Amino acid sequence: MITSDSLAGRVVLITGAAKRLGAALARGFHAAGASVAIHHHHSAGEAGRLRDEFNTSRKNSAIAMSADLLDTAQLPRLVEQTLAAFGRLDVLINNASTFYPTTVGSIELEDWDDLMGTNLKAPLFLSQAARPALRDAKGLILNMIDIHAQRPLRNHPVYCSAKAGLAMLTKSLARELGPDVRVNGIAPGPILWPEGGLDQKLQEEIVEKTLLKRRGGPDDIVRTALFFAVDAPYVTGQILAVDGGRSV
Repeated sequence: MITSDSLAGRVVLITGAAKRLGAALARGFHAAGASVAIHHHHSAGEAGRLRDEFNTSRKNSAIAMSADLLDTAQLPRLVEQTLAAFGRLDVLINNASTFYPTTVGSIELEDWDDLMGTNLKAPLFLSQAARPALRDAKGLILNMIDIHAQRPLRNHPVYCSAKAGLAMLTKSLARELGPDVRVNGIAPGPILWPEGGLDQKLQEEIVEKTLLKRRGGPDDIVRTALFFAVDAPYVTGQILAVDGGRSV
């Protein structure tokens, strides 16, 4: 049972935390007592408002930081700013992602660099930068993966390959960073539709393929992330599908 002080004194850094699922994760961890480092790229307004919301409810409990995750030279700075503000880092959530179709025959190198960069390269190099602080805290890395890491989505070969790589990276890092740092993943199913929208008929088809015959919500992911952070100290190298049975 998550209480308001389950993560009191702990610090979480979440990439892509200004909007959508990232913001939901930030709110969930802050409500559980953690201080939150909110990473964003272009969403300065949303990140600033979220930071102010948190600091209003609990003084000096949140910061907002901007970085282009495709520029690996910027990644250590995110960890440094978090440590400067809070003195420690307990949880890193690699949530930021890009998602769009790449039809074979029209894939550009820029598509590859972007999708592989945000979904695989950035989580690796940010995890590497965070390793010393997480080791000191006996901390946790959580990677947001996707059920399509195992079940390819038509017209998305680069995205699916990147997420499949992130799934293996999760297990590889668990082996490399243990016993001091736990590394796990969450593979959401139909939780939030793409920002650009999705055809209503396709939405219905996707939901119909779940065993529970309904769409999930961000709170389902938040509860799972909190489970890993609070109630699963003996779990590492695991990827939990939160998809209503879609992956079955």
